[in-house]
Amino acid sequence: MNLPPATEFVTYSVDSHIATITFNRPDRLNALLPDMIHTYSDLLTHADLDADVRVIVVTGAGRGFCSGADLSILGEDPELVQGFLKGQSHKTVPGKFLHLSTPVITAINGPAAGLGFVIAMSADFRFAKSDAKLSSTFSRLGLIAEYGIAWLLPRLVGLARATEILITGRTFTGQDACEYGLVLSASEDPLAEAYACANNLITNCSPASVAVIKAQLLRGLGAEFNESADDAFIEMGHAFGREDLAAALMGKINKVAPEFPAYSK
Repeated sequence: MNLPPATEFVTYSVDSHIATITFNRPDRLNALLPDMIHTYSDLLTHADLDADVRVIVVTGAGRGFCSGADLSILGEDPELVQGFLKGQSHKTVPGKFLHLSTPVITAINGPAAGLGFVIAMSADFRFAKSDAKLSSTFSRLGLIAEYGIAWLLPRLVGLARATEILITGRTFTGQDACEYGLVLSASEDPLAEAYACANNLITNCSPASVAVIKAQLLRGLGAEFNESADDAFIEMGHAFGREDLAAALMGKINKVAPEFPAYSK
């Protein structure tokens, strides 16, 4: 599979079924230029379509995750900032992760602000460095809750906490984020935690089950219980017809990790 065009500022690698995407402008705390957004989106699509990729891990180079949009470009030409809007929609990023069959994990290894905060939150699993500084920042820049974060954040932590985070734009730590329920853990090495999570999924979980459950969760957000339950019965019928259940039972009998078949993405 041909790799989509990449730049030195967003790197991509695959090892042991894990695709790692790294924002790579460490001298700018990985602040994003408009082209980096499109590169990131393309790489997410590429990874999701790669049959060898089972999990996507996203992190930042150096001591930061992503400090947000690089607004220094305003000094070059005020019109350049419009590049952060050009070609963007719910089908691109950051909400794109919701529509991928491959789970996305963010390892928030340092500051995540503005758009960087949105990307950090836009994942199925999130891990943070204990002292990482997180902030939405939008209200303090005269901006609004961008890239769908006003939809996502209340679903992660409830309306009251989401309101406080977005309207005040205050800075809080990875440890705070863990206490709020924004991240699964706060530690000194979130990338190690992310890879441990990825390897657990690869070893123990059916790729088909992961993909279907992701889709169920998204559909369920806008459905009544009865609709969601009926949807589950349909998916159960499909699951009973796949090889995955037999593979899982055989693994239990032999006391080994199950050999799940690849999922056709």
